[in-house]
Amino acid sequence: MYFTDRGIEELVDRRGEEEVSMSWLAERLREFVDLNPEFETPMDRLATWLARLDEED
Repeated sequence: MYFTDRGIEELVDRRGEEEVSMSWLAERLREFVDLNPEFETPMDRLATWLARLDEED
């Protein structure tokens, strides 16, 4: 398990039953980057990866 998995596990434990829209998630990612600009590149990569999940290789 990676160190970051702890945050993912907490997210699942606390909010695992919730459903959210992509718009809601995008807003939360923007808020996070506004508060933590040093994470702009990783958040952009995550958003791009999520956006392209259904593309064939």
